[in-house]
Amino acid sequence: MKIKIAPSLLSADFSNLGQAVRDADSGGADYLHFDIMDGHFVPNITFGPMVVKAVRPLTKVKFLTHLMIQNPDDYIEEFVEAGSDSITVHVETCPHLHRVIQKIKSLGARAAVAINPATPIVTLKEILGDIDGVLIMTVNPGFGAQEFIESSLDKIARMRAMLQKAGRDIDIEVDGGVSAGTVGRIVEAGANVLIAGNSVFANPMGVKKAIEELRSLAEAAVSRTCTSRG
Repeated sequence: MKIKIAPSLLSADFSNLGQAVRDADSGGADYLHFDIMDGHFVPNITFGPMVVKAVRPLTKVKFLTHLMIQNPDDYIEEFVEAGSDSITVHVETCPHLHRVIQKIKSLGARAAVAINPATPIVTLKEILGDIDGVLIMTVNPGFGAQEFIESSLDKIARMRAMLQKAGRDIDIEVDGGVSAGTVGRIVEAGANVLIAGNSVFANPMGVKKAIEELRSLAEAAVSRTCTSRG
């Protein structure tokens, strides 16, 4: 599957968010990732649909909006109207997950489901036929610049195997600790959408060079995987 880089604006300079969006766009980002936090489901508060709407005119890059909030179905329509192209909800916050996914799709948006590090992938088994992507959290959600949880590699591999068994060729996204030091192993495990915050926006090389480095390392990992599988 094609490698896609999704810089996470959680790690950008909030006082100059517009410039961060422009930098990621000109740097070759495939997506821009918005972490929406409510201070309840996760211990932090970030921003809402007004911020998404404010930066939407600055770029044509697709927006991935990750709702780390309680009762996400109450806000889906607002975020789509604000300019979100994709909505990700957590299995942990959606007791009626199928209905929530159908609502996202009815609004014309891509629908993805996220799971926290301690949540088993089996919780997604019954929804695989309805979603466009899976997001594996490789840190505990709530803050940026956390260390990658190494045991997540096996989880990513098992998720890819589950998708293949179900005949589903959809994205596996990874969020948390994605950097030059981890990206190769993440891709080799089976992920293809790389959500990277600190390693892009706090990189001394600059945003463009950071995105190029991640893409190069990821594509090299794809080549190694293809070669090893003959």
